[in-house]
Amino acid sequence: MARKLNSILVTGGCGFIGSNFINYLFNKSAASSLSGNKDLFMDSGFKGRVVNVDCLTYAGNPENLSQVQEEFGNTRYFFEKSDITDKQRIEEIFKKYEIDTVIHFAAESHVDRSILGPEAFIKTNVLGTYTLLEVARNYWNVSLDNPRDDVLFHHISTDEVYGSLGENGFFREDTPYSPRSPYSASKASSDHIAMAYYHTFALPVTLSNCSNNYGPYQFPEKLIPLMILNMCSAKPLPVYGEGKNIRDWIYVEDHNRAVWQIINNGITGQKYNIGGENEWQNIKLLDKLIEITSKEANLDINAVKATITHVKDRPGHDVRYAIDCSKIKKELGWERKMTFEEGLVMTVKWYLKNTQWVKNIQNGSYRQWLEKNYDKR
Repeated sequence: MARKLNSILVTGGCGFIGSNFINYLFNKSAASSLSGNKDLFMDSGFKGRVVNVDCLTYAGNPENLSQVQEEFGNTRYFFEKSDITDKQRIEEIFKKYEIDTVIHFAAESHVDRSILGPEAFIKTNVLGTYTLLEVARNYWNVSLDNPRDDVLFHHISTDEVYGSLGENGFFREDTPYSPRSPYSASKASSDHIAMAYYHTFALPVTLSNCSNNYGPYQFPEKLIPLMILNMCSAKPLPVYGEGKNIRDWIYVEDHNRAVWQIINNGITGQKYNIGGENEWQNIKLLDKLIEITSKEANLDINAVKATITHVKDRPGHDVRYAIDCSKIKKELGWERKMTFEEGLVMTVKWYLKNTQWVKNIQNGSYRQWLEKNYDKR
């Protein structure tokens, strides 16, 4: 029996990756107007309903979905403000919208914040995932004696659960987990819980682990938007240690197309690594970003380079991440469309163009709007 995909619950849909995913489903790619390559932004083919569940923490911003809300609000797109740990509320949402698919993006995801306050990461990433799994299991009435293949729970995770690589090698789907921060440990826990529900209760689960995302709507505390905005404000560009840590970068829509491939064609009980096959040392990435931003914003490149500031390295800072994504390429036919150069240019252009979005976050006015429109629901 084919998966229904009629009523999809997206958790964390007002965050960076989640909002880009919903925009992709409704063919409202934020960067499409900034590129002349139409092949980058393909029609998802989705015709059903999306229910966005988000508790609107500091990184959640419904403005990311303003076009979708305006065109599809209360017909094919619905927003429900809720904490994913609130079991009763999640049960009500499942019943109200007859949910047949869960795509679980919601997570606390900033490593530095996890070092300062681990509790929120354990609550959201571990307990929140458990709550969603348990509600889905009961609502769909699945068990080893009553398996189903028309519904699906897809869990979004990170390559950070695998730990740190040396100079050689890649993370594969069978790489042992070795998390080194409260954030990655909480995500590793949620991965194991999700797969346990597949093996123990026959809940139809798929799982994906992705490398570093970048693109439109990313909260300004993250590396790439932070550096772009600091350059434009002549602020210091902070680099941990010597800046030699290596990350594998993928444009957010390439990630989301991979997720959609898994939702449609992935094998239940399987996990898929998603990567950009695009490794960069942090300091070299910053050099490239300075080059692009200086050109696009008409800045003095030498003056910008002079603001690079090396700061004390953070605890447990993994040396290198690199994804082997051959499984999803071979089995599901996915491949990334965006080159890193083109993706960075489009990302820089987006932040330079969307100055009001940035200002609303920097001055906190987006929180006032949230309080007025959502926090009293």
